[in-house]
Amino acid sequence: MKQSENIYLVGLMGAGKTTVGRQLARLLQLPFYDSDKAIEERTGVDIPTIFEFEGEEGFRNREQKMIAQLTELKGVVLATGGGAVLREENRDLLTKNGFVVYLHCDVNKLLERTRRDSNRPLLDTADPKTRLETLFEIRQPLYAACADLTVDTGVMQSKEAVAYILECYQEAQN
Repeated sequence: MKQSENIYLVGLMGAGKTTVGRQLARLLQLPFYDSDKAIEERTGVDIPTIFEFEGEEGFRNREQKMIAQLTELKGVVLATGGGAVLREENRDLLTKNGFVVYLHCDVNKLLERTRRDSNRPLLDTADPKTRLETLFEIRQPLYAACADLTVDTGVMQSKEAVAYILECYQEAQN
């Protein structure tokens, strides 16, 4: 594992990136950023609206610019959007500038966590489970390839996951 001032969290929607990221940032006394929230703040509209007017490609372009800006910061915890790893440029920026943690979670648990969330345009479909399975199949190898650490948030409570990440991160710093 590598030394870094930054911790970047990757994983599918519902894996706990924001929850775990906020807790990590609080414990490390570092600023916390969520790339999706940063995009919403910059544009003044929510992610579903961006998808509606610009499509996924338009959103991914905005996401790439935001990842580039956020990875320039030092001493931060960043929760990325679930699809941030789709672009090689994003994966390169994350792996070069931070300690990347893949929050893995099985599809059934993800479905349970996201089923009432209307802010997930990729799950706005008649069969969200099949969509999640497809996203998992495509993205899992990308998450794994850029991760310095993988944590199963489907079996660990967020506090447990945070403690484990902190332990591994601090070992990597020594």
